[in-house]
Amino acid sequence: MGLTWSQFFPPAPGLTEANLPSQKGRVFMITGGYSGVGFELSKILYGAGGKIYIAGRSEAKAKTVIQAIESAYPNSGGEIVFLPLQLDDLTTIKPAVERFTRTESRLDVLFNNAGVSNPPPEEVSPQGHELQFATNCLGPHLLTQLLLPTLQRTALGAPAASVRVIWLGSIVVDMSAPSNGVNLDEIIQRDSRMNRNYTNSKTGNWFLADHLARQAGSSGVLSLVVNPGNLKSELTRHFPSWAPILLSPLLYPPIYGAYSELWAGISPDLTMEDGGKSIIPWGRLHPKPREDLLKAMKPKEAGGTGDAELFLRYCDDSIEQYK
Repeated sequence: MGLTWSQFFPPAPGLTEANLPSQKGRVFMITGGYSGVGFELSKILYGAGGKIYIAGRSEAKAKTVIQAIESAYPNSGGEIVFLPLQLDDLTTIKPAVERFTRTESRLDVLFNNAGVSNPPPEEVSPQGHELQFATNCLGPHLLTQLLLPTLQRTALGAPAASVRVIWLGSIVVDMSAPSNGVNLDEIIQRDSRMNRNYTNSKTGNWFLADHLARQAGSSGVLSLVVNPGNLKSELTRHFPSWAPILLSPLLYPPIYGAYSELWAGISPDLTMEDGGKSIIPWGRLHPKPREDLLKAMKPKEAGGTGDAELFLRYCDDSIEQYK
């Protein structure tokens, strides 16, 4: 109970725009970077001189946001660029990566920030997947795998553990994930209970973060999952109208979620040994992750259940033809 309480009412953030070192010369990609938490994170990193790629579907929204950020930080020395990308449509991701790599030879931090929560049950991705699973898991997984060579090349000449991939989790992972972490049958059958689908997708993001840590940790890419916190953001746009009002006392401005992601993406306190770990608001290592979920992420030969391997195999099979 104390840990849950601490995530609802976290201590003050340790890394903010006020004490963030210069990010000049570094390149960041933020999915959904023109609204909510992503917008706040884009502002902070651009203000520190970084080059930011805002990846999303709406060029009009991105242009408006880019102009606002540039006007707010006229002496930044950074750069901010729109990258067209639709996470729920796997056919759009490889062209976006090719466009990015034609211009850039480095990527310091990928923030898999964009997500969707509780959309109407009838909404599915262009490839027929449940929308939350497609947007929160499959799209970021494909994007990360296609960008991995660039991340690994960047890590060769960068300080240890400074090249990172950040995945978005949620407090629901602690509170309501099943003991095996992800109910794969519900994902495949497109379960109509949207809150269950959301929990599956957010736990799946931890599985993906842990998988990437095992896959790319030896090449210097640090992969982490972060619960950004309980926030007032567009993520609640599909909720019943009464829900944001009822939850309002427990919700924080989006910038606090940006502080959670900022700490996960930038903090020098993290090392390669932290790969696959969970971060909680507003930037702290999770002190006591659920033992059943940790066991689910271990293969059977290492004393685990192997449930994460089944989920990852399904994700890999789903994205294979779009690489």
